[in-house]
Amino acid sequence: MKNRVIDNLQGSVRASAPPSFTALCLALLVMALGGCASLLPGGGGGSGATEEQPQRPDAPAEYDVLVGQEFEADGRLVEASDAYLRAVAKDPTAPYLNYKVAQLLARTGRLEEAEGYGVRALELDPDYVPARMFMGQLYRMRRDIAAAEKVLRNDEGDPIDIGAAALLYQIYLETNRLGDALSIAEWWMEVEPDAPRSGLALANVYERLERPMDAEAVLRSLIERFPDNLRLHGVLARSLRERGDHDGEIQVYRDVLELHPNHLATLQALAQAQMSIDDLEGAMATLEQIERSYPEDMRSIARLAYLKYEAREFDEAATRFQRVLDANPEEYEIAFFLGIVQRRVGNIDAAIASFQRIPPEHRYYAEARTQLASIYERRGEYEKALDEIGHAAAVQPARSLDLYAATLRSKTGDFDGAVDHLERLLRQDPADDELLYNLGVIHGEADRFDDALGYMQRALALNPENASALNYIGYTWAEQGIHLDDAEAMIERAIELRPNDGYIVDSLGWVYYMRALPLVESGHRREANGYLQRALKELYRADELTGGDPVVSEHLGDTYLLLDEKQRALEKFEEALRLEPRENEQPNLQEKLETLRRELR
Repeated sequence: MKNRVIDNLQGSVRASAPPSFTALCLALLVMALGGCASLLPGGGGGSGATEEQPQRPDAPAEYDVLVGQEFEADGRLVEASDAYLRAVAKDPTAPYLNYKVAQLLARTGRLEEAEGYGVRALELDPDYVPARMFMGQLYRMRRDIAAAEKVLRNDEGDPIDIGAAALLYQIYLETNRLGDALSIAEWWMEVEPDAPRSGLALANVYERLERPMDAEAVLRSLIERFPDNLRLHGVLARSLRERGDHDGEIQVYRDVLELHPNHLATLQALAQAQMSIDDLEGAMATLEQIERSYPEDMRSIARLAYLKYEAREFDEAATRFQRVLDANPEEYEIAFFLGIVQRRVGNIDAAIASFQRIPPEHRYYAEARTQLASIYERRGEYEKALDEIGHAAAVQPARSLDLYAATLRSKTGDFDGAVDHLERLLRQDPADDELLYNLGVIHGEADRFDDALGYMQRALALNPENASALNYIGYTWAEQGIHLDDAEAMIERAIELRPNDGYIVDSLGWVYYMRALPLVESGHRREANGYLQRALKELYRADELTGGDPVVSEHLGDTYLLLDEKQRALEKFEEALRLEPRENEQPNLQEKLETLRRELR
């Protein structure tokens, strides 16, 4: 009777997945055991058992199978494997029991023992599919491809079933046998034509074989048959993106949204694709749709805030950064960028609070403290600015911070200390043109312009391509209205060296303004207007490159004023006033603003 029961169990396993044995065995064991609601100590499925597992040497193998099942369900794999070992000792010719022991031994890391029982299961029943699949996986782990093929293919060389095909496919991909993987995928498609997974396998191997058009054809055919399968759309979109076909990728997302208008993952992918082709307007529209439909999706709202900042919609950016920060108070990167935006719109006190939130261990701490130093410097609070640079340097020492600190020391009144510090560094490295440049800046801010220009000339003697020194001399001459030909040439050379430096571009615009000024005063307005239009072009480019700067805005206002466009000049002066004007560079801004307001009033 024992062998018949086990044989019946084996037959059930071959026909389908391994069945639950409790129902099959209860009828056999209920009389002998007085019921088998639970065979583990404690009577509740074994979840709290602390005693040794029940062993009944005289009980049939089915009893040990039931014990093993309950242990396995409870996650006690060692006890489960011991129970099945007792069962197989009682019935060593049962393929299922040998397979089950092999499976449990493998799950507990006893792979060599597992292989022996797996081989025994196949000796007993060569057509036992679960054992063949198990051994295929075991051989896959050992990289024994020939042995895996032997158990996973039939006598004709085809996979024994779909599961074996899937396993062989993975084995061939892992070992880069793409031709074999293609053959398996093609067989799979023939046997299972109505299952997307077979088509996905074929498309994947086409991609690996660098046959993207064949992969695309397979995927589009599948999408026609399974239009609601979002995974197919996603795979096609990824394939198009990897080929650089961003328009095709975007169209796939739009096709999905025709079926599912507010599908979050698709909207997010669409926004990313739009950003990848610099379609910022389209990306913002997509992210705004996400914002309306999924107001709790802070990741998308943060991305929208960054795009709003890039589009210079600063108030919109600030509102969204604030929403994200309110929802996630420890998102210190968001706090940093919120501070940047708040500073940009002139909400300086709020910007200070945002920068101060960032803790010393955060990667943006030093930059946040440098931002605070810049704010305090513009307010004339030089001691506080110097303290902030000290905080930044304490966690992230940098030469730039050391040089900035020297400039601030000069502004606190310790001009000699600042100069001595830089001169001491210069004595250690007399060829350091950057130190000479910074010495020039400090002298210039102390209104010692001849000394400042002397240091700049020394810097250029050491390094003719010091763009900062070229710009400094050129702008200084332009401010004084002298040597304008030489000033323009020096600034143009600086732009060649640093074409995206907005402050140097601003200097070029100012040279054009200063060329126009005497022409306007002498009545040569037509010739002056040519220079003024060139000035506007460069100044607007400078405004874009700097992200907004009070000096650039004031220069634009001055240019419009010289063009007699007073309303536009007023707007630019007001913009400069919102952007933390630098008192030492813009001493007349407030007076110009008030005068123009009176005139227009």
